[in-house]
Amino acid sequence: MTRRATLATLLGGLAVACSPLGLLNKLGPRDPGARRVARDQPYGDDPRQRMDIYAPTGASPAATVPTLVFFYGGGWDSGSREVYGWAAQALAAKGFVVALPDYRLVPEVHFPGFIEDAALATAVAAELARDLGGDPDRLGVIGHSAGAHLALMIALDRRYMAAVDRPGLIKAAAGLAGPYEFLPFDVKASVNAFGRAPDPTLTQPITFARADAPPLWLGHGTADEVVHAEDTRLLCERMDAVGGTCTARFYEGLNHADLVATFSPLFRKKAPVLAEVSDFFHRTLDRPA
Repeated sequence: MTRRATLATLLGGLAVACSPLGLLNKLGPRDPGARRVARDQPYGDDPRQRMDIYAPTGASPAATVPTLVFFYGGGWDSGSREVYGWAAQALAAKGFVVALPDYRLVPEVHFPGFIEDAALATAVAAELARDLGGDPDRLGVIGHSAGAHLALMIALDRRYMAAVDRPGLIKAAAGLAGPYEFLPFDVKASVNAFGRAPDPTLTQPITFARADAPPLWLGHGTADEVVHAEDTRLLCERMDAVGGTCTARFYEGLNHADLVATFSPLFRKKAPVLAEVSDFFHRTLDRPA
């Protein structure tokens, strides 16, 4: 099966993969030391333009911590923040204020609508975090699968954050099992989401690799059959070629859902994904002593 053929499973495979992840939200243990501090915060007029925010227990404006915005996956046409509270809480317990937004999906919108939502959500999250113990000047974005595509697009393509009057807001970006180079659009998922784009290259994070981009951290499982690890390798190689900063981490034997499932205490021993991405954000965003 070719890399292009396996991308055809992006919708169906994610629907199957995300169901167990949803069970983690309902039944799995949560990390202590963090909690949801805001719910249903609007960042636009659409019902999907809402976010929840998680913070370390005891976080306060007097002792701010870095801010992260986490984008879940779902093939650009499915997903809900109600399924990923456990993942946001896991990051918050590592010392971050974490915004968890929903965003508009196909078929309500097509490219670039969901990416515009990601940019707007990030800008609003920075302001909301200010009153919840988060530092808006030390902000990173992170996503899984299609959410990684969103995170990397707004981190690399300057136009999106400029359009919400916050150029330079994003100081670091991380992607888990993300699609960063998936031309041509030859499967239903990509055709539906991106097929109307006048210039398909502008839908690809790899197009916007640049020397002055925020530092990137990309993680991928070697057993991922939904989005192959080649995407992570290609984007990091392109960043290296242009003089940018990119760390690629490949986890032996992990599949597509595993990358984010390891954020749960139930599966954390499978691989140190949460610890390593958290360390990256702290190294990049923490203030010097």
